[in-house]
Amino acid sequence: MIYVVATLTIKPDSLAALREAAMPCIEATREEHGCIFYDLNTSVSNSRRVVFVEQWKSREDLENHFNTAHIKAFREASAPLIESRTVEIIHPERIETL
Repeated sequence: MIYVVATLTIKPDSLAALREAAMPCIEATREEHGCIFYDLNTSVSNSRRVVFVEQWKSREDLENHFNTAHIKAFREASAPLIESRTVEIIHPERIETL
């Protein structure tokens, strides 16, 4: 089992647009094979920081997720809204950073 923590810093006043772009992706991802949970959270102290917290059965399941139409659509729709992004994949024995 692995966890993913994807932290995004978004442009000012773009939270509503990001959520709108994210919802179809979130709903489709939750139905994917290997997805245990997939949530989007907003910082209570910084409205420009959002965090996807995910749990997957395997790295292979996560890799399959990266290749879905809904994640590609989200990446395209959200690109103009994002200033920076860090992704950590937490394995039992190590942390992988994308």
